[in-house]
Amino acid sequence: MSLAPRLDLRHSQQLVMTPQLRQAIKLLQSSNQDVTAFVEEELERNPMLERDERVEPGPDAGRSTDPLLAAPESPDAAQAASSDALPAENAAPLDVEWDNVYDAGTPHTGSGGRSDFEDDLSGVEAMAAPAPNLREHLGEQVRLTFATPRDRVIAANLLALVDPAGRLAVPDAVIAAALGCAEEAVTAVRRRMQRFDPVGMFCADLRECLMVQLQERNRYDPAMAALLDNLELLAKRDLRTLQRLCGVDAEDMAEMVAELRRLDPKPGASFDAPAAPTLVPDVLMRRGPADGWIVELNPETMPRVLLNRGFHARAVVGAKSKDEKAWVAEKFQTASWLVKSLEQRANTILKVSAEIVRRQDGFFRHGISGLRPLILRNVAEEVGMHESTVSRVTSNKAIATPRGTFELKYFFTTAIAGAAGGEAVSAEAVRHRIKAMVGAEDAEDILSDDAIVARLRAEGVDIARRTVAKYRDALRIPSSVQRKREKAVPA
Repeated sequence: MSLAPRLDLRHSQQLVMTPQLRQAIKLLQSSNQDVTAFVEEELERNPMLERDERVEPGPDAGRSTDPLLAAPESPDAAQAASSDALPAENAAPLDVEWDNVYDAGTPHTGSGGRSDFEDDLSGVEAMAAPAPNLREHLGEQVRLTFATPRDRVIAANLLALVDPAGRLAVPDAVIAAALGCAEEAVTAVRRRMQRFDPVGMFCADLRECLMVQLQERNRYDPAMAALLDNLELLAKRDLRTLQRLCGVDAEDMAEMVAELRRLDPKPGASFDAPAAPTLVPDVLMRRGPADGWIVELNPETMPRVLLNRGFHARAVVGAKSKDEKAWVAEKFQTASWLVKSLEQRANTILKVSAEIVRRQDGFFRHGISGLRPLILRNVAEEVGMHESTVSRVTSNKAIATPRGTFELKYFFTTAIAGAAGGEAVSAEAVRHRIKAMVGAEDAEDILSDDAIVARLRAEGVDIARRTVAKYRDALRIPSSVQRKREKAVPA
């Protein structure tokens, strides 16, 4: 055995995660807001990039080139292009002075957007002012309600301690000790502040919050007090026990429960609630010819950048030192890679979306009952990509369809075997069917989990009872016992 040094030459392949490749992968799985923010930063950082401000050629600029999803060419444009028709006789001549032409039938607007060309700022009053937040709203009521400095100091401390939901967890005795005043004074101020708008603020718990709102409506009586003392039974839908404790019949109990449902358990939560974020789709879908579908990119969410070749040429000529030339080359390479990555991202999103639309055609035509089982591997094999790439493409992406806007991940569902070897069914469609069954059940015929299993198997779905229970819990549907209690008394 020789121990002498030796030189060998070997060939091997390995994937090197360069910064550019990491950037492309990150862009692929990022949402349109994140990509737009990243591109804006690059536009400020890299002078080799410029914003593409060219006007879109039309609403179908980003349309899929798939022959099954493509739209026909509009005959009107071709007809207008080849038309030799001259303008009508009553049309204005080409050398007309437009400054002296006035069309009485066309409304005109001035600089302020008014038809009378007035430039005053009278429209400012019509603009909506920003709504005050919860503490500002309550603080204004404090200034109008309390006149003495002591009460205002106590009210200011209560206002500082209240949580966003409207609860005041600190006892009156603790607040009084911190302020050096009598506990009765703090209680009196808090009682008055509980009637502020919104009613029910500054309460210690849910029972007191509901009690204050009922007192404000003049609906608080001994029966309602007993109901508030047993809210845990109401949560269990044990209405028969509540009837006995409150001393009322079924009709009165139904009215009392309905009255509670009209109250706000967290009066402060809805005041400063932020507006629901709008889901901006990355892909648009609409009906096409021959009963097909047209899939196109949303131009509003696709960032458009170009290489500033003019600046690059001037920078190359003006570069004097080696470092300057290296800086220009680096910035140009980074800009080229970003433009290429954005283009590849757009094409990949469009290709994957078109394949999802093709496979879930039944959903778009018949609703959720037509949703088919679909996994990442099915789409990846069809479009010639890896499963991880399809997963990144469908993350944080949405598509606007005739049935609403959905995330692309929504269309990937597991399969549930069909009964007697039948066709597999989507788990999402089964959940929808369970929800429909429970919603249509009669008060005298509450479906148990076994009954739901029997009905689904009769419809060709081979499903276990524990799966039905899991889907029911995910849909937040109570058990059959709880539903029977709830529907025993119509509330």
